[in-house]
Amino acid sequence: MIKTVACAAFSLLVMLFTPALAEDTNMTRAISLNGHGEVHMAPDMAIVTVGVISTAPTAREALTANTKSMEAIFAALKSAGIDARDMQTSNFMVNPRYDYGQNTGQAPKLMGYDVSNNVTITIRKLDNLGAVLDQVVTSGSNQVNGVVFQVSHPETATDEARKLAFADALRKAKVYASASGITLGNVLNVTEGVGYQPPVPMYAKTMRAEASADVPIAQGEQTISIDVNVSWEIK
Repeated sequence: MIKTVACAAFSLLVMLFTPALAEDTNMTRAISLNGHGEVHMAPDMAIVTVGVISTAPTAREALTANTKSMEAIFAALKSAGIDARDMQTSNFMVNPRYDYGQNTGQAPKLMGYDVSNNVTITIRKLDNLGAVLDQVVTSGSNQVNGVVFQVSHPETATDEARKLAFADALRKAKVYASASGITLGNVLNVTEGVGYQPPVPMYAKTMRAEASADVPIAQGEQTISIDVNVSWEIK
């Protein structure tokens, strides 16, 4: 009796799985290719981080000096037409500064304190970028971490990159179809991936407050790229 039940159960499992196996044998044949498209355009905005690092024997003195310099920088940014929404404090630190000397067994000597305050600003008119950098340095900034150029409205360029990426995948698919004697059918699947293009920073290593001309700027181009994977049915 036990053997009969076991056999019946096994037969039921075979019946359940047979249609699935039959489906697997009739899987749709497909070809899948990657495509890449990119569009180059001039940036129309920039993001830059500027700030002040102040050193003094006490933290209070360093903070007072730093606050005075930062107030001057904020005033310069305001006079340059930078909106409050485009200014954001990105870093503030108070650190002791030690002299460790040459003798490793000697306790480090406290030499003073460093106060650092940075603000990240968005400049929406690139024609003003050089003048803004000159103004903040003249106002007391001794830290400029870099300039990152961006495109404020990349949607149109991104859509064009999508078209180019799909056309690239289709071109490759046609080449393989011609070489192998197959015929492309309907599109089965499209998967998009945004191609990463790191922003190009401009580092200002030395800026002098006594400079009379605006800081020279080279904005270059930004690359907006798209990668797609497209699958076609093989007829």
